[in-house]
Amino acid sequence: MATRYFASFGLGIVITLVLFFVMQAVIATDEARLDEGAKGKLLDFVRLEEDQELQTKQRKPKPPPPPDEPPPDMPKPEFESSDISQGVDVGAVDVDVNLNVEGGGFSSDGEYLPIVKVNPQYPRRAQTRGIEGYVLLEYIVTKTGAVRDPVVIEAKPPGIFNRAAINAALKYKYKPKVVNGEPIDVAGVKTRITFEMAD
Repeated sequence: MATRYFASFGLGIVITLVLFFVMQAVIATDEARLDEGAKGKLLDFVRLEEDQELQTKQRKPKPPPPPDEPPPDMPKPEFESSDISQGVDVGAVDVDVNLNVEGGGFSSDGEYLPIVKVNPQYPRRAQTRGIEGYVLLEYIVTKTGAVRDPVVIEAKPPGIFNRAAINAALKYKYKPKVVNGEPIDVAGVKTRITFEMAD
């Protein structure tokens, strides 16, 4: 058994020495490769261009295209003052605004009076169909003389002139009612706005 031990020990020493010499040889060949320079020569090419004369071109801008001929003048349409189906002639609409003041009354200090009355815009649908009628509104005249909360009480025909009458009433201006030197709101003011077509 001792012989096997010595044989394996000897064999291990031999293998170690062989590996040592092989590693030495590998290291020596790598160093040789590092010391060697690059094989061959690198050439740098620099191309010199010959001087060339600069050629300049004179470019002229293109002339603008000739303008299109304007369209011929169209004859102006003539409207008769009695033609109300077009809805163009404002003079053909006669709006009668009657202010019937009810409720609130007047005081000795100062009564409320209309200062600005705006004629309502005649609805186009009613104008083209030749419809006439009226709207009775009730609203509040405020301390500042403005109109607040207009309500349609009666309308003939119903629903056609309501919006035009309310929009016009909201633009009215009043001298406010004054009691004991202070302006006050007046409720229950009624106004009848009549929509009639001019003949």
